[in-house]
This record gives sequence, C-alpha cells and structure tokens, in this order.
Amino acid sequence: MAQSLPLATALGGNDTILRKVALVLFGSILVAASAQVSVPMFPVPMTLQTLAIMLIGLTYGSRLAGATLVTYLAQGAMGMPVFAGGAFGLAPLMGPTAGFLFGFVAMAFVMGWLVERGLNRGFGLFAAALIATALLFLPGVLWLYAITPLDLQGAFMAGAAPFLLGELVKVAIATLIVTGAWAALKSRRG
Repeated sequence: MAQSLPLATALGGNDTILRKVALVLFGSILVAASAQVSVPMFPVPMTLQTLAIMLIGLTYGSRLAGATLVTYLAQGAMGMPVFAGGAFGLAPLMGPTAGFLFGFVAMAFVMGWLVERGLNRGFGLFAAALIATALLFLPGVLWLYAITPLDLQGAFMAGAAPFLLGELVKVAIATLIVTGAWAALKSRRG
C-alpha cells in the first residue's frame, strides 16, 4: 500500500528536527491538559486524553505520534503533574491505569501508521481512530486483571464498558476535526 501523508506533513513547512520537537512538545502538553479534564471513576478515571491522542495520531503520523506519547509518559515519570488529576511519578505507571498509559503510545502509533497507509480521509480517518482506540482497551483491561483482584469480566466492566460510548463519540469528534482541517488546507491551496 502506498504511503500517504499525515496532515502535519501535508501542511508543509520545513521538516526540521526543531519542528518535530515543537510538535512533540505541543502534543504532550495537549495530552497533559486533556488529562486534567477528568470525571473521577475507580479504578480508571474518564478524561479527554484519548480525544487529544486521536488528534495527534490522526495528524502526526506513526513515529511522531508515538514519540509524543513516550514524551508524555517521560514527563510524568520525571515528576511533572501530567497524568489525570495532576498525578505524577512512577506510581501511575505501575498502578491500575498503567495499561492504559502505556497503551496510549501504541494507540497513537497505530493510528498514525494507519493514516500513513491511506486511512487519512473521510471514513478512513474514522476507521483508523476506531481501530486504534479499540486496541487501547487490550493492555488497559489486561493490566487491571493482572494487578487487581478483578477477574477478566470484572476488569472489562471496570476498565472498558463505562468508556465505550464516550470513546465512540470522541472518535467521531476527532474525525470531524481532522476532516475539517484537511478541507481548510485544500481550500487554502485552491
């Protein structure tokens, strides 16, 4: 399958290391800010992080999106209050939400990879976001199952079921935003 350009590349500009670093830092700040919009639930809070990650994955491409989420995790591990509720340090990276936190890297990378393989317009964007978001639940639920007394069904009911409808809405919103950005780029170029 032929390579397709992600939106961040299609926007043009110099493809310098400085531009890439700026995009990674902007993306990690966006994810950190979206983590603070949170509905406390136990053991996994509901946040806007996945919407921010979808926007990054759908626009940055695989490597840049993955690097952005690795940077986000590193910022939290180094003590920056970037996780949900202002949490930081190693505890969130080993606690009940760790599977989701590490799954964010894979989610962003897979979404960018799918975009680079042609799912970068219309329904393709929706499919890329939906597939990668569905995959996020695998490490999240399995980690909950591994470190809590919950059985697999209980881990699914605590870590996935309450979020499914919200994630579908976020997939639709991210698709509309990125589709609108592509349309604006197309009209700007004439």
